Amino acid sequence: MTPRTATLIGLTAILMWSLLSVMTVATGKIPAFQLAAMTFAIGGLVGLLTWIGRGDAAKSLRQPLVVWVVGVGGLFGYHALYFLALRFAPPAEAGLLNYMWPLLIVLFSSFLPGERLALHHIIGAVLGLVGTVLLFAGNSSGFAPGAVPGLIAAFIAAFVWATYSVLSRRLKAVPTDAVAGFCLATAVLAALMHGLLETTVWPETAVQWLSVIALGIGPVGAAFYAWDIGMKRGDIRVLGAASYATPLLSTGFLIAAGFAKASANIAIAAVLIAGGGLIAAKDMVLRKR
Repeated sequence: MTPRTATLIGLTAILMWSLLSVMTVATGKIPAFQLAAMTFAIGGLVGLLTWIGRGDAAKSLRQPLVVWVVGVGGLFGYHALYFLALRFAPPAEAGLLNYMWPLLIVLFSSFLPGERLALHHIIGAVLGLVGTVLLFAGNSSGFAPGAVPGLIAAFIAAFVWATYSVLSRRLKAVPTDAVAGFCLATAVLAALMHGLLETTVWPETAVQWLSVIALGIGPVGAAFYAWDIGMKRGDIRVLGAASYATPLLSTGFLIAAGFAKASANIAIAAVLIAGGGLIAAKDMVLRKR
């Protein structure tokens, strides 16, 4: 697999994650950790189904403890912190702090062997950050002192996801099949958190059940496998900068579904984020075939 192909596969994860908000809304009022347990279980099953006909795929789960710590710590740690952030802090501010992770991925990539962080990578990531700030501007509802723990959790979550993503490159030898195990372990931990903190609420309609299944197959399933391929074999700097398209595309899908309204801020943010992504991807876009 060429780096270009792996990068394109990684970009599909960004597209799938942009559907996360609208799909989550469609699931109804299922508690956060319960929804995580259900969808990660489905996501893990998606990975297991790809093992059919490949008898040696199960061997991918035989990994050193550090691999499991990175894999499960990244998936469960990030989502637990983000859910905690949304519980205590206003969604706009929590989301903005959380979306520091694309910039952190671009910056952290400079520490990887053989990777070189060029000026256009930094410019592209910063433009994406500015566009994201503008996207969230006007949605602020202010925050009380009690929201500080949530804001801190959102900030730490950004570091957790960026670290997990970049360390995936260092663990390049670990097959993507292992992500199925990480998803299933995350589902178990989420179920335990649900039992401790939440009251079970099952989907009430066929649409809600289908939305849960779709979430598990796509944004909380195939997306993590695609992201793993992109991080391990693609251009990590391009993927980091392009990740700023996630909140923009997510907002676009919410508008199309009638859950949000279009605005000038969104239009300007689109230009900044798209422009930043193209600048960061200059090497890949202009590469001679």
